[in-house]
Amino acid sequence: MRFFILFIVFISFFDMFSQLPIMSTYAKGLGAGSAFIGMIVGMYSFSNMIGNMLAGYYIDRRRGKTILIIGLGLCGAILFLYPFAATPPQLLGIRFLHGFISGFIVPAAFTMIANRSKSGTQGKSMAITGAAVGIAAIAGPAFGGIAGSENVQIVFIVNGILMLLTAAAVPFFIKKQGYNGASSEKKLDNPAGQPISALMVFSFIGAFSLMFAQGVLAYMLPLQVEMLQFSSTASGTLLSTFGITAICIFLLPTNRLYDKYKPFHLMILGMSVIGFALLLLSNSTTLLMLYVSMVNYGLGFAWLFPSISALLIHQTSPETRGRAFGYFYAFFSLGSVAGSAITGALTVGFESGFFIAACLLLGNALWMSLYNKWKKSP
Repeated sequence: MRFFILFIVFISFFDMFSQLPIMSTYAKGLGAGSAFIGMIVGMYSFSNMIGNMLAGYYIDRRRGKTILIIGLGLCGAILFLYPFAATPPQLLGIRFLHGFISGFIVPAAFTMIANRSKSGTQGKSMAITGAAVGIAAIAGPAFGGIAGSENVQIVFIVNGILMLLTAAAVPFFIKKQGYNGASSEKKLDNPAGQPISALMVFSFIGAFSLMFAQGVLAYMLPLQVEMLQFSSTASGTLLSTFGITAICIFLLPTNRLYDKYKPFHLMILGMSVIGFALLLLSNSTTLLMLYVSMVNYGLGFAWLFPSISALLIHQTSPETRGRAFGYFYAFFSLGSVAGSAITGALTVGFESGFFIAACLLLGNALWMSLYNKWKKSP
């Protein structure tokens, strides 16, 4: 069952990533102007954030299985609406529905994985889940780019079929609605009913910071490659380099480190390494330095993503974890939108864009470390 839920995570992110290379051109083909194209592309993340925040309430009522069936089924049906979009406003409406319904799937899947992880192995479990996201981040854009070059409708139809088939398979692979053994957790740092802790806030800030950096990277890296006059395929291979690096850390025996060291310390390490990698990117003028920077970025991503998830698990009870993951992924969506939107609005070059993102990561890592040290001091 765990591998099936991981497959759901993969399918959800594969759907999102596969549309990245095609949505701008698809909107342009319908007659959308530059501003409206940006609105169409960003609408998915905006409505996804709303769905994330609403999902937690239903997940915590032990309806995760139902949410997965309905969410995957509706998402599959909505994907078949894309080929019928004849105007930019129609496409915008479909994007809103798509992002909103998708916002229910990922928090439900992550909550079910977390609640089925044995005590002391949550970090490793989140690392393996991160590998599913990483594989989707590599395979999705490749599929979208290749299939979209032949016929953009293929991307929507294939994703729709995968969603519907997965929804139909849920009752056979997930037998129970509840959290199945979650009560075996011996000790919770933040039992149900207690207010949000500082460490939970740190987890949300870590999620926002990570996706802010991702938004800047997705926006600035292709511009940097073009300005340095490298091959147009370099952007894809550089992004794949960071993804492959992270996946190796997730799946190799190095994933034992996630449960050996405290999630907070790994989070600070990951944010610092990503910040350093962004500073390297801002000063990279050769292809070799770009690849070195992306390897470092991949290392930071590998430490940060599972640690902020594990930190959230340690600070919640099974009865409140759905809402926590809902807000967690809302901060993910917000960070992704903010990263590209803010740097785009400032009309800065790649040097300044990467520098701004690095300052955010390093600044957050510094003040959170100082605050945590101050709180522990006598």
